[in-house]
Amino acid sequence: MENIVEKTLLYDFYGELLTERRQEIYESVVFNDMSLSEAAEEFGISRQGISDMIHRCDEALKEYESKLHMVASAERVRKLAAEILNEAENGNDPARVSALAKEIMTETE
Repeated sequence: MENIVEKTLLYDFYGELLTERRQEIYESVVFNDMSLSEAAEEFGISRQGISDMIHRCDEALKEYESKLHMVASAERVRKLAAEILNEAENGNDPARVSALAKEIMTETE
């Protein structure tokens, strides 16, 4: 996964698990392209403190995914849904569509 795409997905799924302050700083730096210097001035923390916080947030989000696998599960469901759509549009075997749908049901239990 491209770095920003990975960060976005992880944050979408697990960002609410970060403290409000960490969310605000993370969003400012990672998604709103605020520089470390700007963030340091805005939040009253050193540049190094901002950098360390972003790194800790990235690690926490990755750790949540390693334990909960929600991003991986959502990606698997998305791929299966795309396969179902492809099979349905091409008028292929209904049994294949049914099998794919069952995989989604199993994935989301």
